[in-house]
Amino acid sequence: MARQAKNTILKQTPQPVTGILEKEKPLLPADIMAPRILLLLSAFALLLIGVVMVYSASSIAGISEGGGPESYVVRQLIYAVIGIAGCLVIWRFIPYSLWTGWLVWVIWGIAIALLLSTALFGIVGLGAQRWLTIGNFSLQPSEFAKIAFLLMTARILFDFRNGDLSVRALFIQAFLLIVLPLLFLYRTQSDLGTTVICFFGILAVMWLAEVRWKVILGTIALAALFAVFASLFTSYRSDRMIFLNPWDDGQGGLGAGWQLIHSFYAFAEGGLFGVGLGNSREKFLYLPEAETDFIFAIIGEELGMIGAGIVIILFLVFLYAGMRIAQKSPEGFGLLLAGGFTTMIAFQAFLNIGCVIGVLPTTGKPLPFVSSGGSALIASLFMLGIILSVSRGSNQKDVYRERRADLRVVREKTDEEKRVTIEEPVRVNKKRKKDSNTQTPILPFEEMKSSSHQGFDLTSMPGSDSTKRREKRGQNSKTSSKDSGHYGSRLNRKDK
Repeated sequence: MARQAKNTILKQTPQPVTGILEKEKPLLPADIMAPRILLLLSAFALLLIGVVMVYSASSIAGISEGGGPESYVVRQLIYAVIGIAGCLVIWRFIPYSLWTGWLVWVIWGIAIALLLSTALFGIVGLGAQRWLTIGNFSLQPSEFAKIAFLLMTARILFDFRNGDLSVRALFIQAFLLIVLPLLFLYRTQSDLGTTVICFFGILAVMWLAEVRWKVILGTIALAALFAVFASLFTSYRSDRMIFLNPWDDGQGGLGAGWQLIHSFYAFAEGGLFGVGLGNSREKFLYLPEAETDFIFAIIGEELGMIGAGIVIILFLVFLYAGMRIAQKSPEGFGLLLAGGFTTMIAFQAFLNIGCVIGVLPTTGKPLPFVSSGGSALIASLFMLGIILSVSRGSNQKDVYRERRADLRVVREKTDEEKRVTIEEPVRVNKKRKKDSNTQTPILPFEEMKSSSHQGFDLTSMPGSDSTKRREKRGQNSKTSSKDSGHYGSRLNRKDK
C-alpha cells in the first residue's frame, strides 16, 4: 500500500534518461566551470547595472528627502558588500549537503521567528506591516523566508525520494512546515507577491523531483483559485487590475493608474537608444518607486530598448547557467536546490518586468540584483551562493565516480596508455627471442603436475562461491545505476 501511494505522487515507471547517465562520465572542467562563469558574470553585470541605475533613479528622491544625491546608492553599496560576503561564505565554506540536516531546521526556525516578530512588532510601510527594525537596520523578513521555504521543500522531497519519509509524513511535514507558514505570511503581511514567488519556486522543486503531473496540476489549480480569491475579494488588490486600462481608473489617470501611466511615458521617451544615462525626466518624482519596483522603467527611459533588452538577456543567461549547474549536480538534492533557486530568481525578475510594462498587475516586488533595497539584494546574493555551492560540489571527487572512471571499457585511453599499448608487443617479442636462446629445463612429470596444480585457481570455476558473489555484485550495480538515472529526468531529457 505504501509503494502504491508513493507511486500516486511520483512517476510510476522510469523513463530513459540520457542526461543523467552523462553525469556518470568524468566531468570535464568546462562542464563545471562554463555554467559557473556564466552565472557569475550575469549576476555581476546585473549588480553593476543596478548600482549605476539606483544612483541615477534615486538622486532626485535623495535630495528631496534632505540628503545628498548619493544617499541611496551608498546604502545600496553597503548592502551589496554584506550580500557578497554572505554569498562567498555559503559558496566556499558551506557544502550544500548540509542543508539536508540540522542546518535547514536552524534557517527555517529563524525565518519563522522573524515572521512572528514582524506580525507582533513590525512597522507599517506603504500600507502593509512587512518590515522589522533592528537597531538602525530595517529588515524585510519575507525575503529571507523564501530561502527557508524552498530549502525545506527540497529537503522534504529529497527524503521522500530516498524512502526516509512515508506518504503520510510527507503530507504532514509539507502542510506544517510550508503551507501553514506561507498562509501565515500572506495573512499577517498581506503579501501576495512573495507568496506567488515562493509557490513557483516550490513548483519548480516538485517538477525536478519527478512529482507526477496530476499532483502538480492539482496544486496549480488550488493556487490559481487562491490567487483569484485574494485578488478579487480584496479592495486594494482589485484596484491593481487597472493595468488592463490604467487611464480608466475613475480619476482620469490621476488615481490608481498614475504609476503605470508614467511607466509607459518613460519607455516612450526612451525609444530605442534612450535619453542618456542620468537624463530621465520621470525620476523627478513623477514615477513613484522609481529606484525600487519600477527601476526597469528608468532603465528603458535612459538606456532605451537596447538597455532594457540587455537586462532581459542577462536574466535569461542567469536562468540557463543555473539550470546547467542543476543538471551537472552530483546528486538529486543539488539538482533541487540549484534548479529551485534559479527558477525563483528568474521568475521574480520577469514578474517585475511584466508589471512594469503593463502585462501583469502590480505586485510591488523588486527586480533581483538591480532594484534598491537591502533585504531583497542580500537574499538574492544568498541564493546565488547556494547555487554556486552546488556547482562547487560537482567538482568534488566521489568514490563511485572514480570507480566508473577507472573502467577502461567506458572511457577513452590516455596518450600514455596508448603509447604503452603500442610498445608492449615490441618488448614481448624481444623477450621471446631472448628466451629462445636459453634452454628450458625438462622437469619430471610429477613436478610438472604439482606446479600446474599450484597455479590453478579453484575460485574461478563456474558455480563456486566467489563466482556467485561476483555475479550478484554485478547484478546489484546494474540495478543501482538504472535507478540513479531516473532522478531529475525532466531536466535532462533530450529532444528526440
